Parts: sequence; C-alpha cells; structure tokens
Amino acid sequence: MKVISLGFRTDLMLRAMAGSVLEDRPDHLVVRTPANPAFRWGNFVLLGRPPRSGDRWEAVFDAEFPGAAYLALGVDGTDGDTGDAAELARLGATAEVSTVLTADRLVPPARPLPAGTEVRPLAGDEDWAQAVGLRRALDGPEPPEEHRLFVERRVAETRRLCEAGHGAWFGAFVDGRMRAGAGVFGHGVFGAGVLGNGGGAARYQNVETHPGFRGRGLASHVVHRAGRWALEDAAARTLVIVADPGYHAIRIYRKLGFEDTERQVQLTRLPGE
Repeated sequence: MKVISLGFRTDLMLRAMAGSVLEDRPDHLVVRTPANPAFRWGNFVLLGRPPRSGDRWEAVFDAEFPGAAYLALGVDGTDGDTGDAAELARLGATAEVSTVLTADRLVPPARPLPAGTEVRPLAGDEDWAQAVGLRRALDGPEPPEEHRLFVERRVAETRRLCEAGHGAWFGAFVDGRMRAGAGVFGHGVFGAGVLGNGGGAARYQNVETHPGFRGRGLASHVVHRAGRWALEDAAARTLVIVADPGYHAIRIYRKLGFEDTERQVQLTRLPGE
C-alpha cells in the first residue's frame, strides 16, 4: 500500500524508528507496538481509502488485534474525507480530523523568552524524569495506573529515539524545572529514509506546557528552538506538525511560519462507546 498522507507517512516513520511492526496489505496497513499495547495509535489499522457502506473494517481490526477494547482506524488521504456517514455510525466511530502543517523556515517568536527560562535539549536521567513529571501534570492528579505506565513507556521510547540519534527533545526550564517541551524527529534526516519520507521531513511530537505556566510564550520558544535545530543542525528540509484545528495551539504554529498542508483522519471507538 502506497501511503500518500504526509501526516501518516511521518507517523509511520516514527513507529518504524521506535521498533513497531508495520505489516503491509493490499488495501491497508497494520501497525503494532508490542512494547506498549495500550498505545492506540501505535496499534491500529491504516485504511487505503475512506470507509464505505458494506465495508467490514471492524472485522479486519478485530482479527488483527483480538481482545482489543477499542477501535482505531487511520484513513490515508489529504483532504479530510472521513468516509460514508452511515458506515461511521454503524461502526460507532468518532472521526477526528487534524490539520497537518509544514514549514521550511520559521519566524522567531514575537515575545521574548521569560526571565529565568532556558530552552535546551534534554540530557540525563533528571531531565527525562522531569519530562515524565510534566506529562503527569497534564494528566491530572489521579490518572489510572494503566495510563501512568503508558506515559512512562512513551517517554522511555522517546528517550531511546533521541539517544539513538533520530531526533531531540527540547524543554523550557523555568528556574531549573521543565515547564514545556516538544520533540522533533526524522528518519530520513538522521538515518535511512523510509516509507517515502524522502530523507527530508522532520516531525514534531507532543508540544506540551504545564497548566500553571501557559500564556507565557514557552511553547513558541520550544517549537522554534526545536525547528531551528532540525533545519540548521540536522539538515531537515521540511518541518511537519499535526494539530487540532479547534485548539489554540494551531495559532502559535501559524505565527511561527507553519502553513496548512493537509487534513488527517483518525476514526476511534473507545471502550463503552
């Protein structure tokens, strides 16, 4: 299956770098991440076209992931087509349409970096422990144990990718504490090209700001610093970031020079739905 979506090509690039198993079929692709079975978008089916009436993609998913309590189907494409509405209703799936933005150069943040703040790559056990702490601050006071384990596995995976030379994770440290962060990765940039990446795309991951430190411009500086590193130090040609079109963060990316390029579709049914 030839994947045309830049959003999904870079998603698959990240999964391949992290050691996920990609299984190609004539009209779909199966992605498995045995090391983190709770990661829905590490364990999903990517469809070659939007679902239509008469399709039985839930049967395909159930056969590939027996016992999974959820349904996760990606839809390859660039225009945000979610497929037949009646078929989505039959599946009980919710469609999430994200905006894929790209840039080949960035505009510096309009606001200066706040006093007492340093933006730098993460390095060492203490920094990565703070990355886990930042994620937990975003999750609230009492996340389920399964989710806490999921977060620890995801951060550990990210650290392995960085230490293997596939990218870097940048943090904004306010008085020595990590209050915002984001990663940028590129298989074609830092290693062999894969899945049509073309050797030049660098993909952002998890732009995050501590709830108590929002509105200070930290995310803008982290995204800009990470992108500058990818373009200047790692020779990336295109920066790729995926955003919720209804969330305020997309305005930050556009102000930094990102432009809307595609729309990416994910179909999900969670337990109890």
